Amino acid sequence: MFSCIPHRKSHHLCSPSWRSILSHIVSTSHRLLFHLDPFTIQLIYFAFISLVGFWLLKAIKPTTAMPQNLDLFFMSVSSGTVSSMSTVEMEVFSNGQLIVMTVLMLIGGEVFLSMVSLYLSTSYSPGSCRIQGKVDSPSKVTPVEDLSQVEMGIAGKASESEHQYEAGLQEDQDLKYRSIKALVLLILNYIVIIHLLGVILLLVYMSVVTGAREVLEKKGLKIITYAIFTIVSSFSSCGFTPNNENMAIFSKNSGLLLIILPQLLLGNTFYPSCLRFLIWLSGKFVRQNEFEYLLKSNVAKIGYDHLLPSMQSRLLPLTALGFIAVQMILFCTMEWNSGLMSGMNGIQKFVGCLFQCANTRHTGESVVNIAAIAPAILVLFIVMMYLPPYTTFLPSKHDEDCIKQVDGGNHKTIGKRILENVVFSQLGYLIIYLIAICITERKSLVEDPLNFNVLNIAMEVVSAYGNVGFSTGYSCELRLHPQGSCIDKDYGFAGKWSNQGKIILIIVMFHGRLKKFNLHGGKAWKIT
Repeated sequence: MFSCIPHRKSHHLCSPSWRSILSHIVSTSHRLLFHLDPFTIQLIYFAFISLVGFWLLKAIKPTTAMPQNLDLFFMSVSSGTVSSMSTVEMEVFSNGQLIVMTVLMLIGGEVFLSMVSLYLSTSYSPGSCRIQGKVDSPSKVTPVEDLSQVEMGIAGKASESEHQYEAGLQEDQDLKYRSIKALVLLILNYIVIIHLLGVILLLVYMSVVTGAREVLEKKGLKIITYAIFTIVSSFSSCGFTPNNENMAIFSKNSGLLLIILPQLLLGNTFYPSCLRFLIWLSGKFVRQNEFEYLLKSNVAKIGYDHLLPSMQSRLLPLTALGFIAVQMILFCTMEWNSGLMSGMNGIQKFVGCLFQCANTRHTGESVVNIAAIAPAILVLFIVMMYLPPYTTFLPSKHDEDCIKQVDGGNHKTIGKRILENVVFSQLGYLIIYLIAICITERKSLVEDPLNFNVLNIAMEVVSAYGNVGFSTGYSCELRLHPQGSCIDKDYGFAGKWSNQGKIILIIVMFHGRLKKFNLHGGKAWKIT
């Protein structure tokens, strides 16, 4: 395809080969990425994987009739943004489609994506500060001073001092580069080991407990697909399961719930603490300077948001456990003897309650019917879903230190300051989304008020924004004016919304996945 033309001054002039074209594309992409801000890059990334996921889901034949295009795109976005909001039943998807969703959840998960972002940030690290070292060197002198130094015979010492400064600067940059590479490798091992252990334990459980295995076999689900899908979904904080009933069908299988429970925590609220512990542990055994550098560096210097300061990484799991304890106290007090947990013994109730409360922090797997939970508990769940994953109780004297370590003392440009003045807070955006959906679903709010009420809509919106996946669903029995046939389906409440409402919820899921870029928005609005 590419022709080579002989030339007298060289062996040949050849059109660019495929390797050179690919190298040019990669280098161009790197330059483009380095000129875009992280928000734009991740927005393009999630939009791209959602479109590719939709195309693949559309191309693979489902087990039943093919869902509508909007529903397929909705499910693709929900998988890629690890939101687990659903508008179709999960058992509609074939084994091939489940594999596609598994990949979307994996590459859309925060731990995996942060690892890839950190690796790409090292592309131009080696030697990047050689010129900067010369520019910023404090040993530079003016020509007049240089002439006087030559006359005094000390120019050699100044030059030597400058070289030492540049060498020290370059050594620090190289150490930072090696440290980031070591951190990427450590995160990769963390992801692989946690997933392998989870899948192996789940497969062993299914082989031992025949009742749980028979449930999946009756549904036509492959055990290996279920194991991989569920572990990836749990670790990525998505919450999808290949069966319609989510984890409610295994509410009495306490062993299975206890296998999945660590995945929920290790891939979300416990991740920064586990990462810092692994860095410390690796430094004890390997004794490399890189791990010591990682422990002493702040977030801004490394460029990895999940490498939290020491104090915050210690208090984070305590805060998460405190939130779970508060939910369990209220949940067990109000629902222990209710019909919601009927048929369970004491151990099953305790494990089920623990599993349910742990899922409110951004995973969304459920062992009970969300719609049947007491309204007071639902309000608490909404608050838990709204909180960012790394919400931590910090004493005031440590709070300022952690903020300095995270911000790194970076000065903001005028453009960023203007943008911060016009954006709303997270709560402000939630109110806007809630009002918009109440407008699009206003007809259903009047005709079907028991299903379409503000609390259920708020639950759906906050769940999508928090990328959790909790949903009250839709009940045909609650209709005040039954018209035509109605069959209860095991998908989310949004499945009964209008197309306009579904599109708004898609935007909410995208916004929720990128909300980390607006955690401190709305500061310009003062309420006095």
